[in-house]
Amino acid sequence: MKPLKLHVFTLFPEMFEGVLGSSILGKAEQKELVSYHIVNFREYAQNKHSQVDDYPYGGGGGMILKPEPLFHAVEDVLGFTPHKSQKKRPRIILLCPQGEPYTQAKAEELAQEDELLFICGHYEGYDERIRTHLVTDEISIGDYVLTGGELASMVIIDSVVRLREGALGNEQSAKTDSYSTGLLEYPQYTRPADFDGMKVPDVLLSGHHANIEEWRRKESLFRTWQRRRDLLESYSLSEQEKAWIAEFEKTQTSE
Repeated sequence: MKPLKLHVFTLFPEMFEGVLGSSILGKAEQKELVSYHIVNFREYAQNKHSQVDDYPYGGGGGMILKPEPLFHAVEDVLGFTPHKSQKKRPRIILLCPQGEPYTQAKAEELAQEDELLFICGHYEGYDERIRTHLVTDEISIGDYVLTGGELASMVIIDSVVRLREGALGNEQSAKTDSYSTGLLEYPQYTRPADFDGMKVPDVLLSGHHANIEEWRRKESLFRTWQRRRDLLESYSLSEQEKAWIAEFEKTQTSE
């Protein structure tokens, strides 16, 4: 697998220094599994005041990001003009409240790419030509509005990089994370087995791997049923899992 190239177009490059250099993201770069390229697209502004925004046509509050700086910045990084060239462009992601809701499935999809570009906006919004002629994806990390796209891009980068082969010390970790299986993750425990009277479930101390696996499956299903039943709408339940849910419902009714 080729190293993943990540380009971030932002007006605030200093925001990324601590995040990309720390923890899994920093170690992944040290292992040459990923490279980060932070671009201040203000440097591509075409006037003496380095202006990247302007008032919207038709009036209205706030300022809108101009198309020229972003188009020129992306063109400089790619080495060709995306909206004029027949070359296949990499995924160019616009962080936007109007975008597709971000999910673990999308993270797994993006983790298969060799190169990703992230555009972080500020101010009131983007010139619509950025959406229609430059980007390939619009993504939202939730139904709320942030000051800019920087934090959202960090969230996506973190979720993608940790899925790359070699990024985690234990490759099994990513496979059992919440949402990776379609369900929330089961409860986890570590030493001591008895802390102030709060004990680890006996099955986890039994050494019986089949029983432990069954307990984890059931607990994962229960936690999902209890907290995020919407996830079960698209999850294919086995007969055993259907029986467990009937058990959960029976217990709830009797309480």
